[in-house]
Amino acid sequence: MKEPTDSNVPQIRFKGFAGEWEITSLATACDLLTGNPFESKKFSMSGVFLVRGMNVKRGYLDNSASISEYWPSSSGLESYSLEEDDIVIQMDGALIGRSYAKIRKDHLPALLVQRVTRVRCENKAVSDFSDFLYQYIQRDFLCYIQRSKTETAVPHLSLDDIRNFPIATSSSKEQTQIGGYFREVDRLIGLQQRKHDKLVTLKKAMLHAMFPQPGTTTPEIRFKGFSGDWVEKKLGEAMANVANNTLSRANLNYRSGLARNIHYGDILVRFGEVLNVQSNGVPFVSDDAVVKKLMSSRLENGDIVLADAAEDEMVGKCTEIQNVGDQIVLAGLHTIPLRPLIHFAPFYLGYYLNSNGYHDQLLPIMQGTKVLSISKTAIKQTTICFPAVEAEQQKIGHYFRTLDALISQHAIQLQKLKQLKSACLEKMFV
Repeated sequence: MKEPTDSNVPQIRFKGFAGEWEITSLATACDLLTGNPFESKKFSMSGVFLVRGMNVKRGYLDNSASISEYWPSSSGLESYSLEEDDIVIQMDGALIGRSYAKIRKDHLPALLVQRVTRVRCENKAVSDFSDFLYQYIQRDFLCYIQRSKTETAVPHLSLDDIRNFPIATSSSKEQTQIGGYFREVDRLIGLQQRKHDKLVTLKKAMLHAMFPQPGTTTPEIRFKGFSGDWVEKKLGEAMANVANNTLSRANLNYRSGLARNIHYGDILVRFGEVLNVQSNGVPFVSDDAVVKKLMSSRLENGDIVLADAAEDEMVGKCTEIQNVGDQIVLAGLHTIPLRPLIHFAPFYLGYYLNSNGYHDQLLPIMQGTKVLSISKTAIKQTTICFPAVEAEQQKIGHYFRTLDALISQHAIQLQKLKQLKSACLEKMFV
């Protein structure tokens, strides 16, 4: 690839291509059609197109009914049938500008309905042009519609808005090469996403299977060589309270300070079952004088910090503190810090206390309506369960820690691929 200097050429280009790209409109390059409402209740939804297997998170309706049952040749529905490589664009709603898709073979049969525009590349001889165009839409369409959409209670686009969407095209060979390149990048992103999602699903399943469920004292799955019932204790018998503080976000910073402070919001959103204090971006307390007054409540390796408030049933999510070193670490607003009174293998409690086997006990003791909370007194009455042999605790903790490391590696690789695609979208199109 090389970097051209002309105005209507991309910054990065495949070898062998030169000259400016032609600026045109979507209507010039493609055939556009807006769907119509259908009388049948099967097709009465507006703002979506009917398709089997489409991801509902992208704003489309997943419909498993047989479309052919409502597809008589005399009905005119055939003119609204979608084909492979068609691009569909949502024309209204909250996802306007972000909600579009390229139809694959496994999405068919599918019907175009109202408030959705179909974009069909007329020149079928140009291989990968639909891939080229789809990437172009991903790059520029959202910015374009911010200038074009009608500002009403429900933002919407007109067909003319979509027709006038400006695109720059090059030779058919260059479009084919660019489209094929991005199709391969998307394939790699999809592959990496599936690997990541499978590991996340595996972890969820193992958090259920490797810890006893309420009313039982042995897990469904166990490491070879271990048997017998697990020990049961009231949490108040196995763990003691450590003082927390009420410092809000306004009292914290991410630059420097004498102590780090664990905020309940970070437990709910950012921190996993185990918190490596040295590397997970725990904020600092801004006022050193405040820290000196809180020294007696500093946390230690193995302590548990639990979020005692949340807007949903995530209340009770917790993290196990590890790798404190010589740092001062405190528990902040809306947290319940707990210190084990008996020895547990590292990482065990962090994963166990976040499993459904334990967390389900918290559901009946949650209080509140808009914001749920749990009390220190109520938590002490819950029951914890653990293997009597520390070696089994170690194996469980190590297993989940290794699984988390794999999930993190795949998440990093996925992010790198997405960043690569974003950079290429910016530089490989005009």
